[in-house]
Amino acid sequence: MNMKMPEFNVKKLVKEAGTQLSRVVQLTEEKLGTSERTELDSHFENLADRADCTKNWTERMVKNAEAVLIPNPANRVEDFIFTKIEKDKPARLSNYETLGLDMIEAGGDFGQDSSYGLTLIKVGQAEQKLGVKEREFIGQSMVNFTGPLKKFLEGEMRNATRERNVLDTKRLDLDSCKNRVRKARSMIGQTTKDGISPELALDQAERDLRIAQSEFDRQADITKLVLEGINSSQASHLRYLHSFVEAQAKHFANCVDIMNSLQRDLASMRPQTPRLRINSESIDGGPPSNKTQTTTSSSISSTASLFDSSPTTNFTTSSMIRIEPTGDISVV
Repeated sequence: MNMKMPEFNVKKLVKEAGTQLSRVVQLTEEKLGTSERTELDSHFENLADRADCTKNWTERMVKNAEAVLIPNPANRVEDFIFTKIEKDKPARLSNYETLGLDMIEAGGDFGQDSSYGLTLIKVGQAEQKLGVKEREFIGQSMVNFTGPLKKFLEGEMRNATRERNVLDTKRLDLDSCKNRVRKARSMIGQTTKDGISPELALDQAERDLRIAQSEFDRQADITKLVLEGINSSQASHLRYLHSFVEAQAKHFANCVDIMNSLQRDLASMRPQTPRLRINSESIDGGPPSNKTQTTTSSSISSTASLFDSSPTTNFTTSSMIRIEPTGDISVV
């Protein structure tokens, strides 16, 4: 049985290993302060700093926005896993919907013929409506705000980071070539142990330097264009933010409408308080003010005297007590 073995280019492997070793040596010397480092221009550094700022704040905003939309961290982790394995997220009831369902079931057990049971059902239905509106708000916010920002981080920002890493690698190669050129120049006129002419070594080092400089300049231009694109992305991020604010305002307006409607329904279900009418003046049975207390006390005393069984009590022809169908007591 003939098996084809993979062909290895030994020279290429040795060259790549040597390049990696040179980069490690250069980076170590830079950390120790024994080697010079090629600095980029101030415009490039400003673009890089702004890109880092954009990345950090965008990541924090996405994280905090998701915490607002999905407060349960376990649910956020579960949604993240399902997103990575490209499967639909599990359908789950919101807290409002769970509360509303419990209220409706409790109201059914207590009985709709009781005020408490009927009110529980009404409130539970309103809570379920709030849950539906919350679900719609979460979906819109993920599509129009957190989703585009996450796509930006995973696309443009990741590409910018990759290009900057390539540029840093090219810079290490360039600085390593510069060191070899300086070392070769210092060997001019001296005898080398390996028998290679110092002039020939200098010529090779300068040739490598020109290639490294060309590759570094080309990568610097590419990275600068990518960073400029990152900094111009704020216009699209502003649109995402406006969409989020609109969705949030619409959500809370819908919630206010639902609760106002619930309050009207509950007010219509509330039993009326009996009212006492004294000489065509209505007196509510609610908590009275100081002035109302005085009027009510005197009115009740006047009414009580009409029911007094004492022989000295006399009804006037102009006084009449009437019980209304609603349960109100009128003295006219």
